[in-house]
Amino acid sequence: MRIYIIIPAHNEGDFIGKALESLTRQSLLPDRIVVVDDGSTDNTSAVVEEYVREHSFIQLIKNDSSTEHAPGSKVINAFYKGYYELDDDFDVICKFDADLIFPENYLKSIASYFENDPQAGMVGGFCSIQRKNKWVPENLTGKDHIRGALKAYRKHCFIQIGEIKPAMGWDTADELLARFHGWKVITDESLLVKHLRPTGMNYFEHSGRKQGEAFYRLRYGTILSLIASAKLAAMKMNPFAFLHYMAGYFKAKNKKRPFLVSEEEGRFIRKLRWANIRKKFA
Repeated sequence: MRIYIIIPAHNEGDFIGKALESLTRQSLLPDRIVVVDDGSTDNTSAVVEEYVREHSFIQLIKNDSSTEHAPGSKVINAFYKGYYELDDDFDVICKFDADLIFPENYLKSIASYFENDPQAGMVGGFCSIQRKNKWVPENLTGKDHIRGALKAYRKHCFIQIGEIKPAMGWDTADELLARFHGWKVITDESLLVKHLRPTGMNYFEHSGRKQGEAFYRLRYGTILSLIASAKLAAMKMNPFAFLHYMAGYFKAKNKKRPFLVSEEEGRFIRKLRWANIRKKFA
């Protein structure tokens, strides 16, 4: 099973070396790793170049993009900058973040899911953070969701999803569309990846409003957006988050922002979300 990995990186000089080190020590090595230095002003490229000299399957691409933090769009644009440099001779394509340390069995484990289940479209583990010298799960999402930091797609699932949306909410849209096309999204709680830079509160209000906009653009509707906003705010333990999410939702609705999914896909998404809610109360 041929695995290609793309790592968008912006000012990740403190972390990218550890991420690459963990990937070069995998029990199942990837066939290609492409790091896209997305307009870094630190030593990100210099660190990656050391690994390029030592490992023929690692490649560095420099992308001269804006340094502005743009939730969703910046990282996906960088991802595709790397993707279009690759051939299509892969079975699994991964989008990984640059501030992660992977356990040695990570790629072998996700490959086994793809090999053993033809309907496995996306597979991933979970991020963990360090608390008092102990690594514990970073509980920011449900157990059925693969964080954007850890995406791995079967080739045919990736193609059917279509281009990943360069917008906040892309890492929810891809899973919903995978399920729309009949693929399974599989998570493995035993695969804990060390997240060296825990998800923080930088750009919180801005990204919160973008998240609310994503609920609208995914065609959740008002009631589901209220529920999703309340759930997410509770998981982040920040009551102000709910206000940011809903402000973003109504702003997008009033401005009639373009949807990320079709009407048919939207109906499927709403039906799936309501089914999951009813299941929790059954």
